Amino acid sequence: MIISHNNSAFTVSNLERSVAFYCDVVGFRVDTTLEAQGPAIQQITGFPDAHLKIAHLLLGSFRLELIQYLAPKGKAVDPSTCNVGTAHIAFYADDVDRTYRELQAKGVRFRGTPVAAAAGRPRVAYFLDPDGITLELAQAPG
Repeated sequence: MIISHNNSAFTVSNLERSVAFYCDVVGFRVDTTLEAQGPAIQQITGFPDAHLKIAHLLLGSFRLELIQYLAPKGKAVDPSTCNVGTAHIAFYADDVDRTYRELQAKGVRFRGTPVAAAAGRPRVAYFLDPDGITLELAQAPG
């Protein structure tokens, strides 16, 4: 029986660049970094030559795992949220409009300005990480 969440993960093209973005821009902190290869990683990933660089990041109790495949080299996919299989992570902000402006000032790309999807719903805006992976900024309740 599944009992809880362990982590969420994204495959990224450049681990160092992504770690800098998620730490310096979003507010995560690095928990661990490692390189992984060998029979166990090959079995887990299903790739006979798997060689990965991995970073585990923490934001509060949320753990994000970023993985860069050194081998096999993957190819970029279209991470648009309308494509089947894509995912995104939503983050709360204490003031979504202020946070939107602060992130924009840091060069973060947004799909649009914060807006409520419906009456009584929180204001939300999608933004993008360095690989174009969608992240959501939402007004915290209360």
